[in-house]
Amino acid sequence: MSATALGIDGYDDQLGDFSAAGFARREARSDHWQGVLEGVPDDGLSMDQRIDRDLVLSSLRGGAVMRDWAAWRRDPAVYLGPCLSGVFTLFLHRLHPEPELARAAAARLRAVPEVLDTARTNLDADLANRLIVERGVGQCRAGIGYARSMVPTEVHEPSLRGDLADAGEVAAAAFETFLPFLEELAASAAGPYAIGEERYSGLLRHKELLGYGAPEMRERGRAAWTQLDAEMADLAEQVDGSRDWRAVMERVNADHPGTPEEMRAEYEDWTPRARQFLVDRELVTLPEGERCLVEPSPPFQRPVLAVASYNAPPAFKPSLVGHFFVPYPPEATSAEEVQQRLADNSTQGVPTTAVHEAYPGHHWHLTWMQQNPRTLRQAVRTPYFTEGWALYAERMMREQGFFTDPRQELCHLDARIFRAARIVVDTSLHMGDMTVDEAVTFMSTKATLTEPTARAEVGRYCAWPTQASSYLTGSLEIERIRKRWFAEDRGDLRAFHDAIAGSGGLPIALAERAVLG
Repeated sequence: MSATALGIDGYDDQLGDFSAAGFARREARSDHWQGVLEGVPDDGLSMDQRIDRDLVLSSLRGGAVMRDWAAWRRDPAVYLGPCLSGVFTLFLHRLHPEPELARAAAARLRAVPEVLDTARTNLDADLANRLIVERGVGQCRAGIGYARSMVPTEVHEPSLRGDLADAGEVAAAAFETFLPFLEELAASAAGPYAIGEERYSGLLRHKELLGYGAPEMRERGRAAWTQLDAEMADLAEQVDGSRDWRAVMERVNADHPGTPEEMRAEYEDWTPRARQFLVDRELVTLPEGERCLVEPSPPFQRPVLAVASYNAPPAFKPSLVGHFFVPYPPEATSAEEVQQRLADNSTQGVPTTAVHEAYPGHHWHLTWMQQNPRTLRQAVRTPYFTEGWALYAERMMREQGFFTDPRQELCHLDARIFRAARIVVDTSLHMGDMTVDEAVTFMSTKATLTEPTARAEVGRYCAWPTQASSYLTGSLEIERIRKRWFAEDRGDLRAFHDAIAGSGGLPIALAERAVLG
């Protein structure tokens, strides 16, 4: 699946080896290459070569930190994700003729039963956590309809469609028989979701190269929340005469699209506006041929992700067409909950999210960095830069005057304080200092998420430790590097943006080295 996402040919008909032996072989290879690269001295290497070596080492060391956690024995998404995204990605980018795509997709669909049989063998109720398995239940249920009804419609030629329908039925039947297994696993799952302070801190220090651990990360989040709380109170008073920014935001969020399709249309309207603002202000260099499509989120993604997302074009193909996925609610969501989810995508908040996902956030960054000749940096990146960049983009666009209504500015700050709350919750959950229900309450009161969105978010944090902390952490670090850039008179704002975003998606310490030497 990773090869398909990167645009590397020759693997589109495969899903991979998910056996215990397969995981052991990959771990042995990682250990081998870590030893090799740790033995490579600085002497004789250029700065870019040193950065590339350290980038690979950071990734390998991060894997070693989590080795004993064995996510492949705990999380159904390890197996369900490739079975679903592996087919979806083929048709998302359409890099090959339709008959070739159909053959590859059919092969992957027919491989689903074997992957899920392996999952039954590997997943361990003593290690798995109920909440994380329940996320898998929702994903599996969505996969049934996706494989059976939606995949065949991706092609036009009747014989190809028939073959895909047959293969989709094989996959759908496998999902149907896997579903009761997951439901039973959820009922008996007795393992923790919290990875613990030692692993969390190890990821921050050895994978992200931040130089501090989970307790300090949490304190940084708390400090940022306090600062933003005061700033939002001042702005809320300007907007609505009240310093209670939560109450003001509730009134602002009441103005929201009435349907998911209306929400998608609003995002589609604001995305080119953000792009044109970049052109008019000369804030970045736009790569020739880039395009960002605004589309509904994939059905199998909806049970596990309640916010907008982005899928980059394949790094090793010439395409620069990216996909901004608008967060549609899962199938069978109640009408009341649909409206609650739409309130988290208010009309005044849409501009901030369009900036984050598209211009100059993820889409611009990930298409611009394809101009970097360092092949490795197309394949290895960290959310502490990519998500940090997207949140930095929001702040920079406010500084430059993109948000013209104080309600839009308040929504921008709400998105930022949400990321500060994420740091507190993510670290506290994995250090064992906060329960899931306490985390949901925190996200519903210290940010302005509705309860359904907050619950979906907290489930994501439990399943994906340290990722939620990446947004604000990365943004603050990029802001610090920008301050140094101007203090050293390195160039204008556009030059800074082109340089740091073009360096890749590096751990922050390596990005600073790439830009400032």
